[in-house]
Amino acid sequence: MSSTAQAAQAFRLTAATGLHKGDRAYQQDQVEVITHARIKGCALAIVADGMGGKSGGRKAADQVLLTGRQVFERYVPHQDDAAELLHQLVMEAHLMIKLTAITAEEEPHSTVAAFLVNPDLEAWVVHAGDSRVYHFRGADMLRRTSDHSFVQRLVDEGKLSEEAANTHPQSNLLTGCLGTQADPPVTLWHIDRMGFGDTLLACSDGLWHYFTAKEMGAIVHALPPREAGEMLISKARQRARGGGDNLSVALLRVDPLK
Repeated sequence: MSSTAQAAQAFRLTAATGLHKGDRAYQQDQVEVITHARIKGCALAIVADGMGGKSGGRKAADQVLLTGRQVFERYVPHQDDAAELLHQLVMEAHLMIKLTAITAEEEPHSTVAAFLVNPDLEAWVVHAGDSRVYHFRGADMLRRTSDHSFVQRLVDEGKLSEEAANTHPQSNLLTGCLGTQADPPVTLWHIDRMGFGDTLLACSDGLWHYFTAKEMGAIVHALPPREAGEMLISKARQRARGGGDNLSVALLRVDPLK
């Protein structure tokens, strides 16, 4: 899709998604990039990592995507509040997952990592749980979300290094996600304007667990989004050595329209 920026220089948004079951018996991750039905240059990307029994986790992740489609369908850029839309996505999906829990064999939960890009390249990011969003400029990471997890809390308190956090035995313990009794944490951040060569990447822990931000940045900078997604999944599979989680990734890059 293409659009024209306010500065009158045309740009192209290139997006891709990747999904792999890993070494798990069931696929409980879900991922989608939704382009706005009526307005060019506007897109919503969502990654959801479901948890809870054979089918509960998948249903929870499906619900996150369904809610995302519903709220985005009604969205009018620069008339509606993008931050409010993302907040609504998280809270509505959370309530719906709690309702399905009544009939589930195990309590279903899901993480969410999502970003919305407006036609003027303003962007908003939201997450709950340990699925992440990264913002790269070229190969350099400008920012990433901070996990709602036990080990991230230890890192924040200076009790654990980032490197040690990756191999910590309790690295999968979350301090917040969707579908729990308590409301999920809803952490939002804002990007005034994405530049040419910028990439937003959302992914589940099954992917980011195997990469430094530097490695990830080098891949998204060197390759177009589809090939970058394939390379990230392929490398994560190699590094998992038969013990890998479900993997999901969504990428969106801004390039000048030549």
